[in-house]
Amino acid sequence: MRRRAVLGAGAAALGAAGIGWSLLTPKLPGKLLHSRAPLPRPFEARLAIPAVLAGEEIVQREADLAILPGLTTRAWTYNGSFPGPTVITRSGRAATVTHRNQLPEPVVVHLHGGHTPAGSDGYPIDQIMPLPPAAAHHYMATMAGDTTVGARTYRYPMQQRAATLWYHDHRMGFTGPAVYRGLAGFHLVRDDEEDALPLPRGERELPLMITDRAFEEDGSFRYPLGDADYMNGVLGDVILVNGRPWPVHEVDPARYRLRLLNASNARRYRLQFDPQPPGGDAFVQIGSDGGLLTRPIGHDTLELAPAERFDVVVDFARWKPGTKVRLIDRDGGDVMRFDVTGPKTDDPSRVPPVLSTSAEPLPPPKRSRTFRFGQGRDGTWRINDLTYQPGRALARPRLGEVEHWRFVTDFHHPIHLHLNHFQVVSRNANEIGEYDKGWKDTVDLRASEAVEIAVRFTDYTGTFMLHCHNLEHEDMAMMADFVVEP
Repeated sequence: MRRRAVLGAGAAALGAAGIGWSLLTPKLPGKLLHSRAPLPRPFEARLAIPAVLAGEEIVQREADLAILPGLTTRAWTYNGSFPGPTVITRSGRAATVTHRNQLPEPVVVHLHGGHTPAGSDGYPIDQIMPLPPAAAHHYMATMAGDTTVGARTYRYPMQQRAATLWYHDHRMGFTGPAVYRGLAGFHLVRDDEEDALPLPRGERELPLMITDRAFEEDGSFRYPLGDADYMNGVLGDVILVNGRPWPVHEVDPARYRLRLLNASNARRYRLQFDPQPPGGDAFVQIGSDGGLLTRPIGHDTLELAPAERFDVVVDFARWKPGTKVRLIDRDGGDVMRFDVTGPKTDDPSRVPPVLSTSAEPLPPPKRSRTFRFGQGRDGTWRINDLTYQPGRALARPRLGEVEHWRFVTDFHHPIHLHLNHFQVVSRNANEIGEYDKGWKDTVDLRASEAVEIAVRFTDYTGTFMLHCHNLEHEDMAMMADFVVEP
């Protein structure tokens, strides 16, 4: 809340000076923050694969990480690593994860894409207070919620299909700096339908968390806390994949499954290979935020807004052995490189023409609602011209009923819906975009667009959230509660 007040005061000062905020805001979100540390050359670091969580406990603590050569970066971590350990669960089997807070500030954990009861969803004031108890008492006096001291156990029924989920901090007014400091990790759900497909697996299945960061001269993360110039989103000048700067990874001339996650605070990516393979369609998309598509879709370029996931298969046998294949962001340069090594080997994997039957259209809606995303004169980001207030619901859908929600904006926002995945129905009353297929939990809402989604809330009643996943926008009040009623 202190951070929100500082940023709001800066925006109010601009208004008092007679300067319209919209005139100062670029069409695309974010402002570049330059590092003060010397930057490494691309493709010197090796890609790291996050370890799989052993057991059911994660300790949130500070750790010194070797991200830039010759420097250490003090990070906030899950179990001492960035990204945190990958949690793997199975559809239909309930799971619990206990988070212990050894950080100097409160934390909240949200399983992004999780079909989760309200008490374990990571509501932004349901905080895990730090120890010692004196510190916890101070924070509990400033923000009331369903709080615990020292630890909290999150319960995940896992009544959902296989998908690439992720978990991250979700504390009110502080999500941006907390995730920037390292609080993010993969959570993969598996099921029988996906296991029956002949997709790449084992070492040829790569979870890839793409983030951007800036660094201080001593190697620490550089984040402009309280700086109103960056309330539109923080962009770093170093691209990290699984916590390594512009890494390189050796691959066989074979198919690989890449689970791509944009975990950046505000940066969007337009990913492409250089060189492109003969014939195009380098990325064969098999899944979206909510799991498998009905049928695969070929792409030359993938556009990922913050929090979106794309599950793709890439056949590196389409490039000659010895080729160094760069994964680039068409708007920002290198991301990582794949070095195709060795002769062709047996590859039992393939992408079948039909992947799933679970993406059928939802039935007609019982009700339609409109949510307008914009900015107030004080600079705060708003939904339906309201800044976020815990406990104030903007919608009360009924359990089991289908609704159409219309998102309208004059600016660029990635909109995330908690509890259930949805289907995109239209963009500006026309056909959906090429990246809108399948079950989604985040939709890229571009400037001057109206996007309509169909959603059915199932299984759980209670209070959940709708918000922008540009984390600086989220921290500046672009969130709303909705309550699922019986």
